[in-house]
Amino acid sequence: MEKAELEELKAKVPCAAVLERAGFALDVKESTRKAMKYRRNAAIIIVIHNGKGWFDPLSDGKGDVFRLVEHLEGVPFIDAMKVVAGLVGYVSGSPLWDRQSRKRKPDLSVPERWQARRNPWRGSATWRYLTEVRCIAEPVLRDVIAAGSLREGPRGSMWAAHRDVDGIVTGWEERGPDWRGFATGGAKVLFRLGHRDALRLCVTEAAIDAMSLAAIEGFRSDTLYLSTSGGWSPATAAAIRALTIRPGIQLVAATDNNKQGDVYAERLLALAGEVGCSAERLRPLADDWNGDLKVRGEAGGMEEEGRVPHARRPRQG
Repeated sequence: MEKAELEELKAKVPCAAVLERAGFALDVKESTRKAMKYRRNAAIIIVIHNGKGWFDPLSDGKGDVFRLVEHLEGVPFIDAMKVVAGLVGYVSGSPLWDRQSRKRKPDLSVPERWQARRNPWRGSATWRYLTEVRCIAEPVLRDVIAAGSLREGPRGSMWAAHRDVDGIVTGWEERGPDWRGFATGGAKVLFRLGHRDALRLCVTEAAIDAMSLAAIEGFRSDTLYLSTSGGWSPATAAAIRALTIRPGIQLVAATDNNKQGDVYAERLLALAGEVGCSAERLRPLADDWNGDLKVRGEAGGMEEEGRVPHARRPRQG
């Protein structure tokens, strides 16, 4: 088959068709129009580029629809091509992604949209969501607000800022009672909470988990609590690397207690090995740190503040 024919075939078959054929289902709650998450048991595939591209957050797998068949079925390219050809005309059973498609392109830049939003205040919808639903302690919440890293989002949601090395807001994590996502047109780098020059770096997968771990540990003065928002973009990797090259750094992989969290943790530990800093895996007892915080609150704060006894011993770089 000529290259032009391959391109024509590739244009006719979306990655979603391959995934649905393989038994994957769209996770609507954790998807956006630009990044649609498909699950099959523990396996996860993120579809991007308007359905024409994909990546596997649990491995290095990525590419076009042909590479997706190769990745899922372990077949050579010629067989993958035949599978794709057999899916021409396939009608997806996934729901149409209307919620995001109805949005018009923002008139303001990412930093301008951020500045246009108010800080949460005691008793506001965002404040109640974070303190009552997420159990974030008020002192931690006030520290995040004082750092300029939190905004009131729509319908009781919160916006938690991601910033680049120069402190410019590049985007924000959006979390609420009925919504989760990332800023339209924004870029994931790092959410940062704590002392800029801290030598202990705790990397979590969500801003709420960074806040939760800070609350559990009594907001250690030697620690910078970070969130990647579940991403591992070149900008995120570069930002973490820039923080770890300073002398005396300890990198803590405080990712979720599941397979995806373990994959992120291994990447962080590998990075620590490359730059030569010490590192450890800090694992929550629940699925994530906010789950631990909620259990701790229900138990009346039984653990000593600032002590997380289930951490693994440090791995030296």
